[in-house]
Amino acid sequence: MELLTPEEGELALSHARHVLHEHVAREPYTEPEFPPVFSQKRGVFVTLTKKGDLRGCIGFPHAVMPLRDAIREAACSAATGDPRFPPVTPKELPDISVEVTVLTEPELLTASPADRPRAVIVGKHGLIVRGYGRSGLLLPQVPVEWGWNVTEFLDHTCMKAGLPRGCWQEASVQLFTFEGQIFTEKSK
Repeated sequence: MELLTPEEGELALSHARHVLHEHVAREPYTEPEFPPVFSQKRGVFVTLTKKGDLRGCIGFPHAVMPLRDAIREAACSAATGDPRFPPVTPKELPDISVEVTVLTEPELLTASPADRPRAVIVGKHGLIVRGYGRSGLLLPQVPVEWGWNVTEFLDHTCMKAGLPRGCWQEASVQLFTFEGQIFTEKSK
């Protein structure tokens, strides 16, 4: 995956921030000219926090649309479509911090179930677990923020999917790894 430059990362954050204000507060926003990387299809997640607490996180694990469009869709959905939270209000916007994580394409982890913990690197890999008709995803920064070891990371990804802890040890449950380039506003 072609990495974004620091300047492109700042543009991704600015784009997500402006889209957030446009969507929530109905503030007009004219998109700038984007560098070519923003026309490439990329997976991306937009995470919103308020005073350090999660306020919304939605995205696309697979490269299904150009990055600029994926950021727009993810920012709007994180603000008003995350079922875990009520919609962000215009009054909250000054207290919201934005994070954009640009993803590599998820790859099936081919290690045997017993070897999966040795194949996952905390702080580098994000995880997707898929099994029993359910799936769940945790970004690479999540286990670092919570201080989890690799087993806890695997267990929590299962729980995010609504599956029991330890189901990652079953051969019928698939694991995918991906990496993310993280751009974060200063916390408010």
